[in-house]
Amino acid sequence: MANNGVRYGEAFRLAAVERMKSCETIVGLAKELGIDRRQLYRWRALLEEPDSLRPEPATEQEFLLRAENAQLKRALGEMALEADFFKGALHKITARRQSLSNSGGTASTNRSKN
Repeated sequence: MANNGVRYGEAFRLAAVERMKSCETIVGLAKELGIDRRQLYRWRALLEEPDSLRPEPATEQEFLLRAENAQLKRALGEMALEADFFKGALHKITARRQSLSNSGGTASTNRSKN
């Protein structure tokens, strides 16, 4: 997989990299997200490049704006992951309800008369 996240938005990639920091296993996270674990490592390498490779902010305002931008990207990434989680949960609930409603209908037993 050599697309480096072209298929996934930046918010998704940021959130995935954030989750790498606190997840139990990278393999489990990759399975949950439906991507190859090596892709997670690539994203982390791209998103967390050393500070020496980033240009220095020209002004204090630029520095503050970059910090705010990074914070907003992280928040957006977390919200994107939450939305994906809830979409998946809703899909599973809908599928489960459909399978239960198609399971046959009401039982056809007679009540005993005592």
